[in-house]
Amino acid sequence: MSAVLRESLYRFRATFRRQWTGYVWLVVLVGVVGGTSMAAIAGARRTQSSFPVYEASTNPSDVQSFEEFAPATNIGFSQRVNQEFAHLPYVKSVTPVVGFDGTLQVLSRLRSDAVPGEAPPAFEGSPGGEYLTTDRATVLQGRMLDPSRLDEFMLSSGAVKAYGLHLGSTVRLAFFSDAQVASPKYAGYPTDKPQLIITLKLVGIVEDDAQVVQSDDEALGDQFGVLSPALVRRLEGCCAYYTYAAMKLDGGLRHGTAVESEINRVVSSLQNVGGYQTAAPTVATAERAIRPEAIAFGVFGGVAALAALLIAGQVLSRLIRRDAADRAVLRALGAGPVMAAGDALGGVVLSVAAGTVLAVAVAVALSPLAPIGPVRSVYPDNGIALDWTVLGLGALVLVVGLGACALAIAYRSAPHRLARRSETLATGNARLTRAAAAAGLPPNARLGFEAAVGTAASRRTAPVRSALVGAVLAVVLVVATIVFGSSLNSLVSQPTQFGWNWDYALLSGFSAAENLPGATTASLLAHDHDVAHFAGVYFVDAAVDGQHVGTLAMRPGAPISPSMLSGVGLGSAHDIVLGPATLAAVHKQVGQTVLFRSSTGGAVPLRIVGTATLPTIGGSGQPDMGMGTGAVVASSLFSAGDLNQQGSPIAGPMAELISVRPGVPAATARASLDRIARQLNAPSDGDAPIGGVVAALRPAEIAAYGSAQATVAILAAVLALAAICALGLTLTASVRSRRREFALLKAIGFTRRQLASTVAWQSTVAALLGVIVGIPVGIAVGRWLWTLFANGINAVPLPAVPVLEVTLVALGTIAFANVVALLPARIAARTPTAVLLRSE
Repeated sequence: MSAVLRESLYRFRATFRRQWTGYVWLVVLVGVVGGTSMAAIAGARRTQSSFPVYEASTNPSDVQSFEEFAPATNIGFSQRVNQEFAHLPYVKSVTPVVGFDGTLQVLSRLRSDAVPGEAPPAFEGSPGGEYLTTDRATVLQGRMLDPSRLDEFMLSSGAVKAYGLHLGSTVRLAFFSDAQVASPKYAGYPTDKPQLIITLKLVGIVEDDAQVVQSDDEALGDQFGVLSPALVRRLEGCCAYYTYAAMKLDGGLRHGTAVESEINRVVSSLQNVGGYQTAAPTVATAERAIRPEAIAFGVFGGVAALAALLIAGQVLSRLIRRDAADRAVLRALGAGPVMAAGDALGGVVLSVAAGTVLAVAVAVALSPLAPIGPVRSVYPDNGIALDWTVLGLGALVLVVGLGACALAIAYRSAPHRLARRSETLATGNARLTRAAAAAGLPPNARLGFEAAVGTAASRRTAPVRSALVGAVLAVVLVVATIVFGSSLNSLVSQPTQFGWNWDYALLSGFSAAENLPGATTASLLAHDHDVAHFAGVYFVDAAVDGQHVGTLAMRPGAPISPSMLSGVGLGSAHDIVLGPATLAAVHKQVGQTVLFRSSTGGAVPLRIVGTATLPTIGGSGQPDMGMGTGAVVASSLFSAGDLNQQGSPIAGPMAELISVRPGVPAATARASLDRIARQLNAPSDGDAPIGGVVAALRPAEIAAYGSAQATVAILAAVLALAAICALGLTLTASVRSRRREFALLKAIGFTRRQLASTVAWQSTVAALLGVIVGIPVGIAVGRWLWTLFANGINAVPLPAVPVLEVTLVALGTIAFANVVALLPARIAARTPTAVLLRSE
């Protein structure tokens, strides 16, 4: 073995000047492509864990207890209650939060671009630092407010956009006492004299954890403004409309049940509306929404890892095969198989090691691209990240995989094995040559064709198969990315795929939290010639086999229903349709029976007749219902109180789902429905407005996937570029190793143009074969990735294949192949005949 090492090192030093460019290219390709793969996999892991990491950075409270008081009691804020909370067992600290929704009036004239049904911002603040130190809001623009100043406030980004504000804008607010608001004669400013009129300056645009990953429907009802602790302390005794307490517990939620019991004891003595919640549902929803994105990113990383092995394998093959003649001489001089293999592998092994080190560096350099998706804007650290698990395993895969590839190529490139394969291929190659001649191809085209598909001579002089694999790989990567991106665009643009199986929804209240006047609404919609069908629905809480789920209640057999994934829709009051995630959670299958219980009724057995992707609507203040979670049941299973939670005197559905007639322009239909909304709004009071008409409300799972698509497209472009570079290197190696052949052709009359066109034909044929094989494989891979992604978010899995874009890829591949062939063709055209044939 020492003799083998000495010979390998001697040969490496002696031939390095002639071969250094090949080694450099191997190092660069292994580093760039391998590093891209590791970066994608590490980015997927960082993306999946991004929301818990962000949540932990906000110094989150463990539980929140809501203490909403009626204004008539004049105890919107109770210091005694907060002191009792602070002395409960296992409670470390209590931070009260005071809201002023019902006791303030905005006096400034603000431009409103709010979506119909969007609630105005809830102005909150804390005398103890909520949003500033506990459950800290993330500043997107500007700065945190000064706790000691009365005249500064912060606003969520959605509210800033809806009301046309910007940093430095001022808003004039009037605050009234609880007693004033509770009085039947209350009319607001200027009839009633407020307790305080103050002008506030917007110093920060912020987000909190509930807004980072949310559906469009949830965004309708959770905009907020943050007042300074100094202002809250001034107003809490007179003008607080509600209070909730954010608490930190000893041992986290380990003693949560005991604390909840004690909280209920305290708040029940005040006869108020109490509540207890943790951040767990928010975290679970965010992770569920982010998981498919992380999976898709990780799968792309796996494909990139395979690409790294194949692309680097091309260069390995070229480097090892390039010195096949020298190894034949070594064998003739008495070198054994091990020494010949060591001669082939010496420089390659060092290059693979150096490339692996570069790959780790590239992965680390690309790590700031992650996390992708909605959490990125608030992630606490978007800088360099070291995922040692991925970096270590990735380096091991590159070293072992490429080392095994190099050993296999060196074994197959032994002189006696090359000779045997050349004899075996002679008959097939002769047949191929005759077929090319019979096709009427000119000599230069025939020679390029033979070099591309691999005659016996070309197999000895260039790694033809690896060149073809590289061309196929480049096409597969680009086509798969295009199919995935087109399918994503189709999902976003076709709401039926994410459960919005209608055109518009007429919402009641703020985000469908109230009730529409049923008879009047139905009459107006029935007489609208643009409306084809409509169905009234309710959003209520219920239990399925003991598990609480958000429920869409409607009339069985209604002409409009969510998009079905399996089975049939709701046909009778004895049926139930479940989201796939809910079906899995109750461990049942379609056709089996579950026990259904409303909040006021007894258990009712219902038969599961199908699964559906459910719309994210009615989310603000309503139970969790999403694409994969929730249930669809008959509204007759609920009591009148369940369906009219706000006590509306003229109770109707919470929303009307509306389909318009085919051929009706969207603008015409929308204008007609907006007129109906205005008619319904005319007699309503200010506390229960009709929300208005909204188009498709996107779920959280797809609301922010543009960034993911762009990132994956960038990485795929890097891999495709690497594959094209590898093809160019292979062509250059082929031309240089066939210089004597080109000299002979030049001697018998080939012109420079014919020699150059021979190389162009070789590149074009390789690209054409890559297109023929790569496009169907790329379409299949793209469809598979999209189906995996769509099933992960419980969308209707309908992949989209853009014919025009795929055609452009085919044409572009051939065009790029000819561009890549320019330099090798120039080298071939300048082949010096006299020097190469002087021994003849």
